[in-house]
Amino acid sequence: MRIDGRKKDELRPIEAKVGVLKNANGSAMFRMGNTIAVAGVFGPREVHPKHKEEAERAILRTEYRMSAFSTTSRSRPGPSRRSKEISMVIREALVPVLFLEEFPKTAIDVHIEVLQADASTRCAALNAAALALADAGVQMRDLVASCSAGKTNGEIVLDIAGKEDTDGELDLPVAYYPHKKMITLLQMDGIATKEEMKKIIALAKKGCEEIYEIQKKVLKEKYKEGDKDEQ
Repeated sequence: MRIDGRKKDELRPIEAKVGVLKNANGSAMFRMGNTIAVAGVFGPREVHPKHKEEAERAILRTEYRMSAFSTTSRSRPGPSRRSKEISMVIREALVPVLFLEEFPKTAIDVHIEVLQADASTRCAALNAAALALADAGVQMRDLVASCSAGKTNGEIVLDIAGKEDTDGELDLPVAYYPHKKMITLLQMDGIATKEEMKKIIALAKKGCEEIYEIQKKVLKEKYKEGDKDEQ
């Protein structure tokens, strides 16, 4: 058993909602334990400044931020080097599933705010962003699901959290494109053997598959509620 009582291959409690922001074209909240991220999608819309538009496809712009109150230590206002790096990797993880060629000369903006942080913030952010894009009606080949796995106290575990992140030996966030069984994000912080890495990646993919089912269920429930309202 782990510090929080979970089994080695068990996810934290997960909660997900779509349509949480009134003024966005699409939005979602995704909670993994005590880590909470909210994403809002705006667009497709005109590109400003105009010279940045692309003639044959939309440009995807992602912004990841951590609220000043998301951790016990106050963060400095404004974008940090870390937030810029995570914004970039989130964008790269999402691009493979989007039909950007369907919206030439436009921009799709994804804004993600981490409200509470207890490890795996980029995973929660990615899960929220994928749901928000689907909620906005942006054409997608599939969703992207994200989860971490790692090594703590010599044990390989799923969904790193709390002291497992700060005191553990390795943390590996993964983003997964389930339909193609393709990894679109893999970042490693720590050291492991080749055999350990295979096990860690396999465990992270298992977590992504579980999260993918939750994402699909949340979207289906929204459409069911829409059908009831029309009736």
